[in-house]
Amino acid sequence: MTTSRTFEDLVAEAETAPVEGWDFSWFEGRATEERPPWGYARAMGERLAGASAALDLQTGGGEVLASAPELPRLTVATEGWPPNVARATALLHPLGAVVVNSPEDAPLPFADAAFDLVTSRHPVATHWDEIARVLRPGGTYFSQQVGPASVFEVVEHFLGAQPAETRNRRHPEHARAAAGAAGLDVVDLRTARLRMEFHDIGAVVHFLRKVVWMVPGFTVEAYRDRLVTLHDRIEKGGPFVAHSARYLIEARKPELWSSR
Repeated sequence: MTTSRTFEDLVAEAETAPVEGWDFSWFEGRATEERPPWGYARAMGERLAGASAALDLQTGGGEVLASAPELPRLTVATEGWPPNVARATALLHPLGAVVVNSPEDAPLPFADAAFDLVTSRHPVATHWDEIARVLRPGGTYFSQQVGPASVFEVVEHFLGAQPAETRNRRHPEHARAAAGAAGLDVVDLRTARLRMEFHDIGAVVHFLRKVVWMVPGFTVEAYRDRLVTLHDRIEKGGPFVAHSARYLIEARKPELWSSR
């Protein structure tokens, strides 16, 4: 496979592309990712339609929440990264949703039992005790999360082989155990491993700038040699193939509940 654009051109374009929010349209024609079979956005929309008070955690730019056909009368979203807070506010306020600037590692700024539905797509971390606290008895937490060793073909190209502890850090069974420890009943847990293809080095650069926890501290300057090697590999052999890991978890707060 040969492109008509140079390494420098592709990288320069990717370095200047905006990375706010969770809009991945920039990758069109440059990278692909197989979608999970359960259709998270659709399933989330169905649950939102039946809720009276909903909270979307770590909403990013609000794109997934905004895709729901109907929002509850009380809909709140949290986000901690300032550029995303501004983007989510502009997108969600016209829909009647309130956006709260809340760091991902801080306690949730809401009263106990405030929501009957809490959702989150790809949270950086899941604070099960706080989720259990703000859910009403009988309420539901519904989330799609990143699973273990997700896109590690990319990670290990830049950082080398990762230890088993790192590869298994986001295992869904850990989530099941943590939910149970917080007093929630896991009613659904599904997993998927999905094919990804990067068709040019610009797509890899943009991905690592956008998903910053994959290669912490990533810059083109720091990883230029590895980028050049990968660019040559794509040019000669076609798309760089990786695999993302996803899991869907749904947990409910018992009607008769006491904190554990």
